[in-house]
Order: sequence, then structure tokens, then C-alpha cells
Amino acid sequence: MLHHKVSLITFFCISFLESFGQNYPEEADGTLDCISMALTCTFNRWGTLLAVGCNDGRIVIWDFLTRGIAKIISAHIHPVCSLCWSRDGHKLVSASTDNIVSQWDVLTGDCDQRFRFPSPILKLQYHPRDMDKVLVCPMKSAPVLLTLSDSKHVVLPVDDDSDLNVVAAFDRRGEYIYTGNAKGKILVLNTNTQELVASFRVTTGTSNTTAIKSIEFARKGSCFLINTADRIIRVYDGREILTCGRDGEPEPMQKLQDLVNRTPWKRCCFSGDGEYIVAGSARQHALYIWEKSIGNLVKILHGTRGELLLDVAWHPVRPIIASISSGVVSIWAQNQVENWSAFAPDFKELDENVEYEERESEFDIEDEDKSEPEQTGADAAEDEEVDVTTVDPIVAFCSSDEELEDCKALLYLPIAPEVEDPEENPFGPPPDTSVQPSSEGGPAKKKARTTTIELQGVPSDEVHPLLGVKGDGKSKKKTAGRPKGSKGKDKDFPFRPKPYRGERPSFPMEPLGSSGLGGGGGGGGMKGRAEGGLATGKHATVPAAECGSSASPAALLV
Repeated sequence: MLHHKVSLITFFCISFLESFGQNYPEEADGTLDCISMALTCTFNRWGTLLAVGCNDGRIVIWDFLTRGIAKIISAHIHPVCSLCWSRDGHKLVSASTDNIVSQWDVLTGDCDQRFRFPSPILKLQYHPRDMDKVLVCPMKSAPVLLTLSDSKHVVLPVDDDSDLNVVAAFDRRGEYIYTGNAKGKILVLNTNTQELVASFRVTTGTSNTTAIKSIEFARKGSCFLINTADRIIRVYDGREILTCGRDGEPEPMQKLQDLVNRTPWKRCCFSGDGEYIVAGSARQHALYIWEKSIGNLVKILHGTRGELLLDVAWHPVRPIIASISSGVVSIWAQNQVENWSAFAPDFKELDENVEYEERESEFDIEDEDKSEPEQTGADAAEDEEVDVTTVDPIVAFCSSDEELEDCKALLYLPIAPEVEDPEENPFGPPPDTSVQPSSEGGPAKKKARTTTIELQGVPSDEVHPLLGVKGDGKSKKKTAGRPKGSKGKDKDFPFRPKPYRGERPSFPMEPLGSSGLGGGGGGGGMKGRAEGGLATGKHATVPAAECGSSASPAALLV
């Protein structure tokens, strides 16, 4: 009898999962507004928290279960351009456009340490298994492997010293580091020794090389993808790469591209189970989803017309995608259709209450009138005790080489309710003044140590792509909210002194608080401006095109 019940429950669970159909998002499921303009986002390992880096330097951590803000960290002065969670979720490493890399304690919001680089940071990534190591990709420089405990760094070897447009990524378990340059050469380095293990070159159909834009690994399996400048996403098997060795010629498992529109890809990543690949268009807010095993395009998700995509992240466990455009995080999910017949085939939905006549002994725990025959076999197993206290580990949260979950992992952040006037609560305990430390006598926060990373031959005058957009002609034509008649300096410097003399401004004058661009007050962003675009006063302004947004100019609160 018990075996029959377990089989029935398993059948219902499978039917419930199959009722969803596909394991990829199908429609928009709301937005997350961080007040400031969002630039980058990343899920923690379990998908319970979403960290969003904003243009005013803040890191907003969302509780993804409640879709509410769990914590705000005032991390940087300049825009946050890259984020990464540690494996246990207790630490967060961030990079800003002023070349600063910082590590944060998620619970307290304190900065553990800072690193200053000579050039802007394109990407950073924690070691998947060792929280003490961070991989950093500076502009015009070879990738750097940071060791946080002793603040030392190792510059990774590159294939060509003259070509320093290099991207890098850890593999799924951090045993190897994959690097790619602008000539299409992929190097596989041992993480501990930095020795070359394997290498190959990505070529086009005419044997010409193509630049490597990004390398992304799946959370499950050994597959990884390479986004290249020829607008093709190539999927490889990491085991085959290692087997081919140095100067190998591995064939990609799949080649994914948009043959009709020849779309270039801004950001690519795998689904949580590694079975799907999503790529965000660099031309518009559009997400293309392919099935990895077959290589067929299964869905195209279209955002608001005219918006440009900045970042894409797939939920580690569920078929949910978070994308960023125009400073807002958009959530894409499946259309949840209630299918109660999967649980009870004879289920009927009632329009109104119906009187039900109970049969004799129908809801009794024990039927007194029932004759009890001798139980044998499966019927006897029904009386055995069932363990309902032991919690089995969730398979989706464990790796293939792990049997147990991390008991010290940080899945959620505690949130204390904000009470405007505690004295109005008659049921609360009286405040204990002896326990609360005074503002003067309280322990002062330890100032984070800043380490300067010296890199030879790296130019110090580079500007991060988020601030200096190349090809301004096309991007400014698509920028929403800019008047057609604005020419010359109006394009570069949207804040001008003329509006103060009564002349009509060339853009809608909205308070910063209402436009959702700054976290501060009203029109303070108009003060303290400088002719160079970045002010040295309390508020600094940056043109919208520099922040990668199609909205009106953003304010950086310093």
C-alpha cells in the first residue's frame, strides 16, 4: 500500500512538472525598480538573492522570493560595473568604473578590503570553490588572479603580448582558467600553477580569426560557450578541449546565431540546468533562447522598443531570467497555469457552496465498524513509522561531487521592520538603554585596507565602456527622451546655465526624486556642475549615453 502511494505521489509530481511544458521563460513577469539606474545584476548560488549594481555606486540586494529590497550597500562613488557572489553567499565582490575592486560582507554591509587597479575592470569572478581567489579582467591588460588573504596578485600569461584585449573565466569547479584574446586564441591554464594545459583558435568559415568577447560556463556539466565578434555563439565541451591539448582543433557542439538579422550579442549565459542558452541582443532589448542539445531557437522575448540591453542573468534553479535595460531590472518567467487535475483527477471547481453528505466513517481516523483482517506484505508496511523530520538535501543546490548542502550558506537576509515611533507600540518591551551603545562610545568600524595593484605597461588613461561609448552616432540616435532639435554642445552637456534665465530647457526638467535616477532629493543635481560633464561638487552628472541608458541624464551621488 505504501509503495502504491509513493508511486502515485511521484506520478502526480511528474504530471505537475510536465504541466509547465518548457523549462524556459515565456513572458514578462514584472520589474524591479532600484530607484537608481541598474547596470549589472547577478544571482547567488541558490537564486534566493539578486544583487544589482547601480550607476550611483550602490549595490541593491533583492529578496527574490518576496521581490522586495533586503539590503542596500553604499559601495562605490562611481557606477558599479561588475558583481559576483561567493560560494557560500556571505561575501560579494564588486568593481566600479573608477578602477576599484571591493569585497563586502553581505550581512553587515561592511567593506573588507579594496584594490585599486590602473585601468577599468571589465569583469571579476570568485573562484567557484576557493573564496580567497578572485579573477579580475582589467582593460588593456592580461587577466589578474587576486589572493584576498595576503593581497597578492598573479598576472596570467597571454598568447600575444601585443594583444591585451583578453577575457577570462574559471571553469565550473575552478580547476582551470580559460582566457581568450582579440585574435581568437583560447588558452586553458592550470589555476594553481598558471601552466598552459590546452589551447585552440576560434576561426570563421574562411579561416580568419575572430575576437573573443566573453566566455561563460554552465553550472552543470562540462559545457561552455564563447561569444565572438563574428556574431556566432559557439558551444564546446570542456573535456574535449583538455583531450585535444595544445594547439588542438576541437569542433564546437553547436553554433548559435541570428542568420536573418545578423544580431551581435551583448551578454550570453546558460540556464540553471545547462540545457538552454540565452543571449541578449546588443541592438535592442531582445532575448534569444536556444536549446543546447539540438541548437534550435525556441523563444524570443521582446522588451520595450528602443531600449538597449545591459545585462542578462538566468536563475540558478528556476526558469526565470533577469535582464537590465533603461536602468530597470525586468523579470521573465513562465505563465503559471493552475492545473488541479494533476493532483486530483476528479477535482471539480464549484461556483457556489454545495452541501455535502458525509458517508459513515468517511472522515474518521479509525473505522470502528471495519473488520480488521490480518495484514501481510505491503499492507503491513503501512503501519511502519515514516521519518518526517530528516531533511534530504535539495539536488539542485548540490554539485555532483557533493552529498550535503552547505549548512553555513547565506540564503536569505534578515529584515528588521522599521517602526516610526516605538513609543506608540504599547505591547513592545521598554527600550533598554543600558544595552544600546552610545553614538560616541560605540565601537568604530574598521576602515577597509586599500591595496594598489601595479601592472606594467598598462595605460592609466583608459575609460570604461559604460562611460565612454564608442560609436556615439548610432547610440545617440536611438536614445529615447532626447529632443530632435538638440545639436552641438546640447548633446554632450545636457545641463546648461540658460534654463535658469527663463529660457525653455532642451530636456524635460524633472526632479531627480521623481525620475528615479538619484537616491537623493530634488533639483540638487543642477548645482555643482562642471563644463567637463563630471562635477566636483556634491552631485555629479553624466550623460545618459555614458551610463548605457535610454533615459534622461543620470545623477551620481558622491
